[in-house]
Amino acid sequence: MEASVDNLVTVPICLRPCAYLHNCIEEGSIRDPRYIEHLRRAPVFLKFDATKLQDFIRSHVAHGDRGEAIYEIEKGRIRPSKNLADSLLSLLQRNKEFVLIDDQKLVYETALELAAKASDGRKQTLIVEGGPGTGKSVVAINLLVELTAREKVVKYVTKNAAPREVYESKLKGDFTRSHISSLFTSSGSFVDCEQNTFDALVVDEAHRLNEKSGMFRNKGINQIKELIHASKLSVFFIDDAQRVTMNDIGEVESIRSWAKASDSSVTELKLESQFRCNGSDGYLAWVDNTLGIRTTANTTLDGISYDFRVCASATEMRDLIRERNLKSNKARMVAGYCWNWESKSHAGEMDIVLPEENFSAQWNFSDAGRPWILQPNSVEQVGCIHTCQGLEVEYIGVIFGPDLIIRNGQWVDSPRKRASTDASIKGYLKLHRSDPAAADRKAAEIIRNTYRTLMTRGQKGCYVYSVDPTTNSYLSEVARRLE
Repeated sequence: MEASVDNLVTVPICLRPCAYLHNCIEEGSIRDPRYIEHLRRAPVFLKFDATKLQDFIRSHVAHGDRGEAIYEIEKGRIRPSKNLADSLLSLLQRNKEFVLIDDQKLVYETALELAAKASDGRKQTLIVEGGPGTGKSVVAINLLVELTAREKVVKYVTKNAAPREVYESKLKGDFTRSHISSLFTSSGSFVDCEQNTFDALVVDEAHRLNEKSGMFRNKGINQIKELIHASKLSVFFIDDAQRVTMNDIGEVESIRSWAKASDSSVTELKLESQFRCNGSDGYLAWVDNTLGIRTTANTTLDGISYDFRVCASATEMRDLIRERNLKSNKARMVAGYCWNWESKSHAGEMDIVLPEENFSAQWNFSDAGRPWILQPNSVEQVGCIHTCQGLEVEYIGVIFGPDLIIRNGQWVDSPRKRASTDASIKGYLKLHRSDPAAADRKAAEIIRNTYRTLMTRGQKGCYVYSVDPTTNSYLSEVARRLE
């Protein structure tokens, strides 16, 4: 991240970089002509160049200052560089994808007001609830950029890496990735953070927060507590109906509770306007009703302007997605995590194989570089909840696995049908031994929230197919429009 120390701007301190490679004997490629410009600005001294290093220091340091310059630098506050801030603002202004409208503007302006209040004294927490496609991430990125422009120390935080990678890629512009990478971080980065280290932490997909951090989930106390503790202003964008693993603890009530315990003022807002799924709140209500998440009046898709289709086969669905992808590279396939990720270890292996339909595909790319959902040939791969949550495309194709099927008009949730490589329901068996009813309720919530999330990734259309024929017929029936 490009940054500066306040005192280097306000106090007349000059920095003269150099490098002393005290164990290096051979120049080798160090003085290659490609590095001339870098060496001009920061000369390199090798093991036997001690005298030259002394001369360099004498030429820039006339006398000692009893450590005053080091003290000024050390106590100075890191702030984003103006160059970075101006470039980020320019990128956002040129990109229609990040334009704020309707209630998004209210949330944005409120957050900026709270940032000013937090800087003057009392800690602030803003909770923003919003369903799929209401623009939570758009507001979050705008806040990241504007607060950076206002010389605030701010980070965009998610538990899931996919949104960070996508938005980091979109904001990179002419910068190298390292210039802006420190603006984006995981929710587990604040275990040992001092109080109010940051002016603001913008937490997207807050429903995905975990209690513990670290690879083995053995660090810290609670990520919500740590985020509020580490920042003067914490902004949580949340949708309680998008918790999709046994470890997801992000709930509005939990945030309220931890904010109160941290003596933080709480402000709550909602994003209501629907900008995904062709702006159709009716479609979202139909999805919730169809999956048994909540009862709504939307029992059919009649009158709903959204391209929803139930396909007769996975092959038909893939053909539709390929066709839609030709125009703008914004159509992708996703599926419930019911097939093991064999291709991760064996590149040539197919993961989702349906022999009777002549369909086979691999799970999403794991290559470093551009995120899976942005890669041009990723239309041939299948994404999962972990690589698409918080993101959107124009058309989404969803494969229902055997973990959610319909029988006698009732949904049957089968967590044991999930792939062994899926960590979403890790802990289910342990909980089931002590409290079977609670385990089944939790697993059902995760499974249905997963398909709800997958079915709401498409701006213009969603094509679904279930590997269970009875379920596919049921989806066709409930999707029927009145003639």
